[in-house]
Amino acid sequence: MKGKTPVAERRRWPRLPLAIPVFVRSRAESDKEFLEFATAMNVSAGGMLVAVRRSIPSAAQISLEIPSAPLAALAAALPTVIRILRAKVLRTHHGEGYNLVGLKFSRPLLNSHARARPRRKITSSL
Repeated sequence: MKGKTPVAERRRWPRLPLAIPVFVRSRAESDKEFLEFATAMNVSAGGMLVAVRRSIPSAAQISLEIPSAPLAALAAALPTVIRILRAKVLRTHHGEGYNLVGLKFSRPLLNSHARARPRRKITSSL
Protein backbone atom coordinates (compact mmCIF):
# COMPACT_ATOMS: atom_id res chain seq x y z
CA MET A 1 0.00 0.00 0.00
CA LYS A 2 1.51 3.29 -1.09
CA GLY A 3 1.42 6.28 1.22
CA LYS A 4 -0.36 9.40 0.11
CA THR A 5 1.78 12.29 -0.92
CA PRO A 6 1.36 15.18 1.50
CA VAL A 7 -0.83 17.98 0.27
CA ALA A 8 0.74 21.42 0.46
CA GLU A 9 -0.78 23.57 3.18
CA ARG A 10 -2.79 26.37 1.57
CA ARG A 11 -3.77 28.25 4.71
CA ARG A 12 -1.98 31.52 5.35
CA TRP A 13 -2.56 31.50 9.12
CA PRO A 14 -2.71 28.74 11.71
CA ARG A 15 -6.06 27.73 13.18
CA LEU A 16 -6.71 28.07 16.89
CA PRO A 17 -9.12 25.45 18.29
CA LEU A 18 -11.23 27.88 20.32
CA ALA A 19 -14.93 27.45 21.10
CA ILE A 20 -16.28 31.00 20.98
CA PRO A 21 -19.96 31.98 21.18
CA VAL A 22 -20.96 34.14 18.23
CA PHE A 23 -24.12 35.63 16.73
CA VAL A 24 -24.48 34.91 13.01
CA ARG A 25 -26.55 37.34 10.95
CA SER A 26 -27.35 36.94 7.24
CA ARG A 27 -30.19 36.73 4.77
CA ALA A 28 -32.05 33.49 4.20
CA GLU A 29 -32.93 32.22 0.73
CA SER A 30 -36.32 33.91 1.16
CA ASP A 31 -34.35 37.18 1.55
CA LYS A 32 -35.46 37.50 5.17
CA GLU A 33 -32.75 38.46 7.62
CA PHE A 34 -31.99 35.92 10.35
CA LEU A 35 -29.97 35.98 13.55
CA GLU A 36 -28.70 32.78 15.16
CA PHE A 37 -26.60 32.09 18.23
CA ALA A 38 -23.79 29.74 17.18
CA THR A 39 -20.36 28.49 18.20
CA ALA A 40 -17.07 29.11 16.43
CA MET A 41 -15.13 25.83 16.45
CA ASN A 42 -11.80 27.24 15.33
CA VAL A 43 -10.49 30.65 14.36
CA SER A 44 -7.60 32.01 12.32
CA ALA A 45 -6.69 35.48 11.14
CA GLY A 46 -8.35 34.69 7.80
CA GLY A 47 -11.59 33.03 8.86
CA MET A 48 -13.40 30.63 11.16
CA LEU A 49 -15.38 27.41 11.26
CA VAL A 50 -18.81 27.93 12.80
CA ALA A 51 -21.40 25.36 13.92
CA VAL A 52 -24.94 26.59 13.14
CA ARG A 53 -28.36 24.95 12.99
CA ARG A 54 -29.47 26.77 9.86
CA SER A 55 -28.28 25.87 6.37
CA ILE A 56 -26.44 28.82 4.83
CA PRO A 57 -25.74 28.81 1.08
CA SER A 58 -22.20 29.09 -0.29
CA ALA A 59 -21.04 32.62 -1.12
CA ALA A 60 -23.57 34.12 1.34
CA GLN A 61 -22.39 37.25 3.14
CA ILE A 62 -22.34 36.88 6.92
CA SER A 63 -22.03 39.30 9.81
CA LEU A 64 -20.57 37.82 13.01
CA GLU A 65 -20.86 39.45 16.40
CA ILE A 66 -18.84 38.23 19.35
CA PRO A 67 -20.85 38.93 22.51
CA SER A 68 -19.11 40.52 25.47
CA ALA A 69 -20.05 41.79 28.88
CA PRO A 70 -20.68 45.54 29.11
CA LEU A 71 -17.56 47.35 30.26
CA ALA A 72 -18.73 50.97 30.20
CA ALA A 73 -16.61 52.01 33.17
CA LEU A 74 -13.46 50.50 31.63
CA ALA A 75 -14.14 51.25 27.96
CA ALA A 76 -11.96 54.36 27.85
CA ALA A 77 -9.00 52.56 29.44
CA LEU A 78 -9.14 49.43 27.28
CA PRO A 79 -7.75 49.15 23.76
CA THR A 80 -10.33 48.93 20.99
CA VAL A 81 -11.23 45.38 20.03
CA ILE A 82 -13.04 43.87 17.08
CA ARG A 83 -16.48 42.50 17.97
CA ILE A 84 -18.24 42.56 14.58
CA LEU A 85 -16.73 40.73 11.62
CA ARG A 86 -17.88 40.44 8.01
CA ALA A 87 -17.32 37.15 6.23
CA LYS A 88 -18.26 35.06 3.20
CA VAL A 89 -19.32 31.41 3.28
CA LEU A 90 -16.77 29.21 1.51
CA ARG A 91 -18.13 25.78 2.30
CA THR A 92 -20.75 23.96 4.36
CA HIS A 93 -20.69 20.45 5.80
CA HIS A 94 -24.17 19.22 6.73
CA GLY A 95 -24.40 17.12 9.89
CA GLU A 96 -27.30 15.84 11.97
CA GLY A 97 -28.90 18.86 13.60
CA TYR A 98 -26.08 21.25 12.73
CA ASN A 99 -23.99 22.60 9.85
CA LEU A 100 -20.29 23.35 9.92
CA VAL A 101 -19.75 26.53 7.91
CA GLY A 102 -16.30 27.58 6.75
CA LEU A 103 -16.04 31.37 6.59
CA LYS A 104 -13.47 33.74 5.11
CA PHE A 105 -13.24 37.17 6.72
CA SER A 106 -13.66 40.18 4.43
CA ARG A 107 -10.48 41.57 5.99
CA PRO A 108 -7.93 39.38 7.78
CA LEU A 109 -7.63 40.03 11.50
CA LEU A 110 -3.91 40.61 10.99
CA ASN A 111 -2.31 42.75 8.34
CA SER A 112 -0.14 40.98 5.75
CA HIS A 113 3.06 42.07 7.51
CA ALA A 114 2.02 40.44 10.78
CA ARG A 115 1.75 36.94 9.33
CA ALA A 116 3.70 34.24 11.07
CA ARG A 117 7.34 34.59 10.13
CA PRO A 118 10.20 32.36 11.18
CA ARG A 119 11.89 33.89 14.19
CA ARG A 120 15.63 34.15 14.34
CA LYS A 121 17.37 32.77 17.35
CA ILE A 122 18.80 35.49 19.54
CA THR A 123 22.19 34.59 20.94
CA SER A 124 23.68 35.94 24.09
CA SER A 125 27.07 37.60 24.12
CA LEU A 126 27.85 36.07 27.52
